[in-house]
Parts: sequence; structure tokens; C-alpha cells
Amino acid sequence: MKLPSILPKVQSLRAAPKSYSHRSFTTSTEKQATWGFIGLGRMGYPMAHNLRSKIPFTDSLLIHDLNANATTKFASEEKGVEVAPNVRDVAEKSEVIITVLPEPQHVKNVFRQVLSPQLPKLASGERLFLDCSTIDPTSSREVARAVHAMHQGTFIDAPMSGGVVGARAGTLTFLLGAPAELLDRIDSILSMMGKRTIHCGEQGAGLSGKLANNYLLAISNIATAEAMNLGIKWGLDPKVLGALINSSSGRCWSSEVNNPVPEVVEGSPASKGYDGGFGVSLMKKDLLLAIAAATEVGAKLELHEKAREVYETLERDDTFKTKDFSVVYKYLSEAT
Repeated sequence: MKLPSILPKVQSLRAAPKSYSHRSFTTSTEKQATWGFIGLGRMGYPMAHNLRSKIPFTDSLLIHDLNANATTKFASEEKGVEVAPNVRDVAEKSEVIITVLPEPQHVKNVFRQVLSPQLPKLASGERLFLDCSTIDPTSSREVARAVHAMHQGTFIDAPMSGGVVGARAGTLTFLLGAPAELLDRIDSILSMMGKRTIHCGEQGAGLSGKLANNYLLAISNIATAEAMNLGIKWGLDPKVLGALINSSSGRCWSSEVNNPVPEVVEGSPASKGYDGGFGVSLMKKDLLLAIAAATEVGAKLELHEKAREVYETLERDDTFKTKDFSVVYKYLSEAT
């Protein structure tokens, strides 16, 4: 099945972007709802754990991932979990379906399977598809148009910020592209996996905000690594330099939370051999998505080519390619 390419445009929202604080979510124990979760990767796995721990114990969580080891492990760790044989089964049985997938083609492929044939109607109401994947806004809008044109439910883009650490801690920030009238319902769901939602505008706007942020992240990570490497080679103590930057105008997430130098920030990927965290390939993917989206709208970028070169170099090197993207510091510090 092909996703329709010419479908009615999603109605624009006029409301200014708003942020919503955490609210509790309750469901009557008499109602047994089914929740769907597709994608148990580095982010999806801990998100699904948080969701299962906070939905009513009488509700069911239906999961699917191509990695059978991940679904088996997850089901052994939680009660009230069922492993679905395919994504179509998840969509047929669930009222809310959350997807956390790597790239645009994965999202499109999942929804091709979900949308054909027509999903059976739910007695409890309309399905809500919350896509937390980081993909390009154009692909997201294409999927949304297909879902809405076929009257299969409502498709929302809800990419998140906060990384694996935030996914585990349940402190993610979700960036929403959604109709204003659905914000309360969406927030009640996402607050079980994060601490904040930001309404960016109409469908696709959440991804536009996410890619703008991650373009900045790709650049600031390199700049922080360069600055730390420079200061250390001048003889400055890494912790002193880190504290200096974090109390001065150079402060940023890459210096304060994800500092690329080992032992500067306790518990950071750099302090754990650059394991875990946000992988080099994912950072490169988001950078390329941002560059492509910028080209679509004619936004001039000056630093993208060098940043792309850095992450592509890391990805080609077996020493770095599976590590957290802050490993750029190790690459720089070992260069001769």
C-alpha cells in the first residue's frame, strides 16, 4: 500500500505555543484499556517501562519490536504486557498507539502495515497515534494525511528531548504538533513518560522544533569538545575548566549535563567509556534531517558541512561509531 501523497491539508492552529506542566492520569479500574507501543530501542524501552508502571494495573500494554529479544525481556520484567506478532495487531487492539522508530522509512513502513486494510472501529472511541520518532516534518505530514484521510484516528508528532537518561528517569520533554483541543488528553498520556510537553503548533511543528534544537546540539557538542580540549592542552584541570564554562557564557547542555570529558560530570556517557547515551549515528541522522529541512524552506546554514564531516568521520571509525556522540572529544584529543 502507498501512503496517499495528495490529501487534505491539516488545519493550521492559531493558538500561540504553550507549555504544560505534569498532570496525573487516572482511569477507572472498571475499564480495561489496551495501550500499544511499537519500538523498544534505547529510548522506547525505558519509555514503555514508565508507561506500564503508571497506567492502571487492569490495563494491558501491547508491545512490538523487530528485536524479539527486546520484547521477550520486556515481557519478563513487567506484568500486564502482551507481545504482539506484528504492528497491525497492536493497532487493531489499542486505543493509544505510541511509536518510537529510528528513521522516516521505518515510520512509513509501520503505517503502511497499520492502515491496510481498514482498521476495525473501537467501541471506546477514536484511536490516537503518538509518534515520538525523530523524522523529517514532510514525512510526518504525509503519514498524518494518510491516517486522517482514511479516518483511522488522529496522528500526532511528539518527538522528545532529554536523551536516554531522561527516558529512564521519566523526565523527557515532548514537543507536540497537535490540534489544541487534544492537548489535555495528549499531556495526560505523555506525562507518564516525561515531565513536560510543549505545544509547538499544528501537525509537524513538533518535529520542526526538534530538528532546530538538534541542529544546535550537533554544533554545540563539537564546540564544547573543542573548547575543553583546548583548555586541557593549555594545562587547565578538566573539572576546573568545566566548572568555569558552566558558570560563564559558554554554558550549554553539552558542557553541563553531557560534558564530553571523562569524570567532569559524574554519570555522563563520557565517564562510562562513552557507552549508552545518544549514538553518533543518531546525531548524524538528526543533523542530516535538519539540513534537508532547512534546504526545503530556504534557511541558510553556515556550519552544517563541517559538522556533517565530523560525525561522518566518527561513524566510519570502529572505535567511535557505536559510542555516545560526545566521543568527538576523544577523537579530537587523540588527533596528532
